[in-house]
Amino acid sequence: MRYIAMKRYLLFLLLLLCAGASAQPMQFVYPPPEAAGDERHLYYWQLLDAALAANRDKYGDYRATAYTTAMTFQRSVAEVESGRGAVNIVSRATNPDLEKRLRPIRIPLDKGLLGLRLFLVMPETQTRLDSVKTLKELQGFSIGQSVSWTDVAILKKAGFNLVLADAYTPLFGMLRAGRFDLFSRGAIEIEAEWRANREAIPGLAIEKRFALYYPMPRYFFVSRTEEGARMAERIEDGLQRLRRSGEFERRYQAWKKLVLKDVQLAGRTVFRLPNTELSPETPLADKYWWDDMAAELQPAGR
Repeated sequence: MRYIAMKRYLLFLLLLLCAGASAQPMQFVYPPPEAAGDERHLYYWQLLDAALAANRDKYGDYRATAYTTAMTFQRSVAEVESGRGAVNIVSRATNPDLEKRLRPIRIPLDKGLLGLRLFLVMPETQTRLDSVKTLKELQGFSIGQSVSWTDVAILKKAGFNLVLADAYTPLFGMLRAGRFDLFSRGAIEIEAEWRANREAIPGLAIEKRFALYYPMPRYFFVSRTEEGARMAERIEDGLQRLRRSGEFERRYQAWKKLVLKDVQLAGRTVFRLPNTELSPETPLADKYWWDDMAAELQPAGR
């Protein structure tokens, strides 16, 4: 009898341990900013938090936090890919290599707005650009990019001459030193980056006449492990709940208004480039996930 009682007691303890383990909140750890004052990804992590909160009733509690140490994009992808790294989720513009290595959650988090590109320039470059009228003429100007960015393949195929750096931060010094002419940035990033760097780079300006546009959705990516599958299921469910409730649109419009409030877009000449790198599974047919920016780009007064 004592042996049977002991077995029952041990079984009870085991059940308690299992229940405790299953009650642990899901962990989502994302990379911190790459540099001081870098807020390019803040909207995306706030959106992640909202999506996870939206389905807490179905999936339980969660914890979404930034890792404590800065890392390059390449390092963060390798960490997620391993399935046991310091971070287990990234938010990036998609490309074939990334979709092969990681599991994409194919919901364009910024409705394709990242694909609207403007340029940071030095004063002498703006003077030269004032006489440019065609895409062919614009292709005579070199563009600075990080080697790991999705834009690299798109811009190369479009005929631009690129100057590449290993990371994001050095590109500002390279622009100042005249290593390239145009630093192509997302319209959603460029105002904050100009403000953060204008004192260190006297004369730094946002080019005033042109924009590039190519479809370039930014997704959340997780690992191709079982844990990654569970994370992806929860994230997609949460984002779709935000869409149905109207919360996704409210957040997007508020963020767009904030990041574009001081960016002059009206009347720019927009050169549209193809993105042949997109997967057939890209949700191009669902117009909800794409903002064509027609109102913002039309000439003033129309």
